[in-house]
Amino acid sequence: MELHIDTTQDHDISLVLKEGGLVVAKNKFAAKYRQAEKLLPAIKKILDKDGHKLTDISRIIVANKGGGFTALRIGIVTANALGYALGVPVVSEIADVKTPKTGKKAKFSVVKPEYDREPNISTPHITHSM
Repeated sequence: MELHIDTTQDHDISLVLKEGGLVVAKNKFAAKYRQAEKLLPAIKKILDKDGHKLTDISRIIVANKGGGFTALRIGIVTANALGYALGVPVVSEIADVKTPKTGKKAKFSVVKPEYDREPNISTPHITHSM
């Protein structure tokens, strides 16, 4: 079973479970500035819906380009951590069409983010009073 993770859409998370190339379950939901809090529980929920377990996942596909800086990192870090814990390959959504399907015994792999713009990280204005 493949787990597809996409956190590149502004304020949304998209999850898809595929088995044998067919969509078994999917869920897209709002997670404005809360992707880190909502992603793992949503993965558990989509798996539980049809009685699947994390150990049923044989490959993780993650969107690794576009979207907000932090949201992109959250999706990729989650995918890579799950892949490492499960011992399954993690591939980019873009590479998916070129990457052969592999079984559970495949060597663990990671995906790196491809940022399409500079991060917009601002420092809060700090005032000092004495």
